[in-house]
This record gives sequence, C-alpha cells and structure tokens, in this order.
Amino acid sequence: MTVTKETLVESIYNNVGLSKQASKRVVERLIELIKQSLENGEDVLISGFGKFCVRNKNPRKGRNPQTGEEIMLKGRRVVTFKISGVLKRKLNEGIWSK
Repeated sequence: MTVTKETLVESIYNNVGLSKQASKRVVERLIELIKQSLENGEDVLISGFGKFCVRNKNPRKGRNPQTGEEIMLKGRRVVTFKISGVLKRKLNEGIWSK
C-alpha cells in the first residue's frame, strides 16, 4: 500500500476525530514545516521514525550517455534519510528466525 496525503487525512479523520478539513490542514501544515526546514538546510528528526538530512554534493565530472561527451555537473543539495534504530528493529523483527 502506498501512503498518500489522502491516506494520512483519512487516518487522522478516523482515529483522532478531527473533521476532514481540519485533518487536511494538519497534514498540509506538517508537510509544509518539513519542506521549510529542509529548504533552510535544517535536519528533520521524527523520533521512532528517522531523520531527513540535507547534504551538499560537490560539482563533479559526468558523461553524456548518448554522446560520450564529458561534462561538469553542478553542485547541488540533496535530502537523505536515515532510519531510526527503533524502526529498523521493528522492520527486521523475526525476519531471520523463519
């Protein structure tokens, strides 16, 4: 199952008791806070889930796969995710005992 914004809204609506509109505002605001933090270069830590980190990648040599021409790729910022130990253990519980 893929978790979408709508899935999150439905889950909040069914489990918390907020209206659908309020649930949608909560999800939208949460996503906006995460995006703003990452845009500002700040890490986002969600306890028991993981940490989103912004990394700077240096410029590097690349190659156009169609022509073979070497090009210089610009530096850029990327978001990485590191899973929490708690979630990692839950994902792997019993996986090797079967």
